[in-house]
Amino acid sequence: MNKIVIATNNIKKLNEIQMLLGDFNIQAIPQSDFNIGSSEEPFNTFIENALIKARYASEKTNLPAIADDSGLCVDILGGAPGIHSARFSDEPSSDEKNNLKLLKLLDNKNNRRAHYYCAMVFIRSPGDPQPIIAEGIWQGEILKSPRGNNGFGYDPLFLDYKTDMSAAELSAELKNKISHRGHALQKLKQKLRIIYDQ
Repeated sequence: MNKIVIATNNIKKLNEIQMLLGDFNIQAIPQSDFNIGSSEEPFNTFIENALIKARYASEKTNLPAIADDSGLCVDILGGAPGIHSARFSDEPSSDEKNNLKLLKLLDNKNNRRAHYYCAMVFIRSPGDPQPIIAEGIWQGEILKSPRGNNGFGYDPLFLDYKTDMSAAELSAELKNKISHRGHALQKLKQKLRIIYDQ
């Protein structure tokens, strides 16, 4: 079975990726199994940050790597929190503090349109000149108060238009079908089937 390192130390994100790869004939190993810390994310785009995370994990493990960089983009905030989604509030940041800051910034705002974005990257080796990149977008809007207990990040505040439920009210299975990360990984899997002949 082919081994691929998953370049994240976020347990909830890792669980989503491993669940989405469950029907694929590869062994998805978290970088934490190799005692690898998080790489820097110095860029201003999701794709560049995903790529540097993948290259870092691949270099440390000598394995192919999958990495994602994702976040919430709010229209009226010019795309913020964007690449700073996980660190939106003052350090040390937390999901709760990030959500409270977002609600405060949107207080009395009528335009609450937002989307989740995910850039998913696969590389065969640290210096791979042809990374495979897939993107996913999940449209919705920001609620005025949290709903639901599932998911993580901004999920309690993110209303999915199609289901009229917050991302935190969705089952893991449904979220993986309609989310930004789910869409990106499905596209990536289609491309990987060619490489791994599945």
